[in-house]
Amino acid sequence: MFTCTGYAATSAETKLAPFTFERRDPGPNDIEIEIVYCGVCHSDLHQARNEWQNTLYPCVPGHEIVGRVTRVGAEVKDFRQGDLAAVGCMVDSCRSCDSCREGLEQYCQPGFTATYNGPEQGTGANTFGGYSSHIVVDRHFVLRVPEGLDLAGVAPLLCAGVTTWSPLRRWGVGPGQKIGIVGLGGLGHMGVKLAHALGAHVVLFTTSPGKEADAKRLGADEVVISKDADAMAAQAESFDFILDTVAAQHDINAYLGLLKRDRTLVQVGAPEKPLDVNVFSVIWRRRNFAGSLIGGIAETQEMLDFCGKHGITADIEMIPISEVETAYARMQRSDVKYRFVIDMASLPKAA
Repeated sequence: MFTCTGYAATSAETKLAPFTFERRDPGPNDIEIEIVYCGVCHSDLHQARNEWQNTLYPCVPGHEIVGRVTRVGAEVKDFRQGDLAAVGCMVDSCRSCDSCREGLEQYCQPGFTATYNGPEQGTGANTFGGYSSHIVVDRHFVLRVPEGLDLAGVAPLLCAGVTTWSPLRRWGVGPGQKIGIVGLGGLGHMGVKLAHALGAHVVLFTTSPGKEADAKRLGADEVVISKDADAMAAQAESFDFILDTVAAQHDINAYLGLLKRDRTLVQVGAPEKPLDVNVFSVIWRRRNFAGSLIGGIAETQEMLDFCGKHGITADIEMIPISEVETAYARMQRSDVKYRFVIDMASLPKAA
């Protein structure tokens, strides 16, 4: 065991604060990573505040991790000290169910081990995430970072990037297709970038006219203000695929009606309350309403490699870890373009 420093919430009512804890030394198949940057995901806030009613305290959030390898186990042959490495939302799974065998560990039937808030496979212990100095992870769940990318901008790819990449690839988005992205937040801005790089004609839907210029900078070919009924009507039955990234309540039927026959809308944003789907929105044109969750390890590596080839990273605001609570408050107001990333050099050396 060795001592780590981090930031933790000790209850739903307490702010994150310096925290000292123990991590295991690397086993034969483990990699130890010194964390350089960690992205801030909205789920970090949900978990720190126990908004999903499943938080294990103390809670050290963070599942968008980029760093450098400091130690490797004896059986690890493809990473060595000093290599760039990344860790996303998972650090283990059962590895034997159908989903795991297909490389879709995010759908592990017994449940994957989350990078933080556990429970750890086999022991049931809590797991501690990337708001910390180091992390030790089984090699299967460690990802290689392409050279040449801005490392801070890579961090959000481990969640926001792969959450949008997985459905874009699963539903075969590419050249010659008209693709809709609903919402221009942390997920939506990555959806626009990736769909554009895949060669699709990208239409961004937003309620905010002020986002039009930024959407086009990011790669959107068109921007539609979804509050404009005439503009929405002009897009009816013209889309090959729509990716909905909005986590607030909204009229999903307005977007289902934009799909061609037999096409699919995939929901990756997670509103607090169920969305009201009118069955005629789907049966009238045999449309599909689907969902998608992060991505498997192979998908995530594929996404990182694609981003390396195309020079894609997230648009970020860098913060010291002491400002994480301010970042949470700004996230709740949607006041960020488009993801916060913590410079882990700002972490206190001792709690």
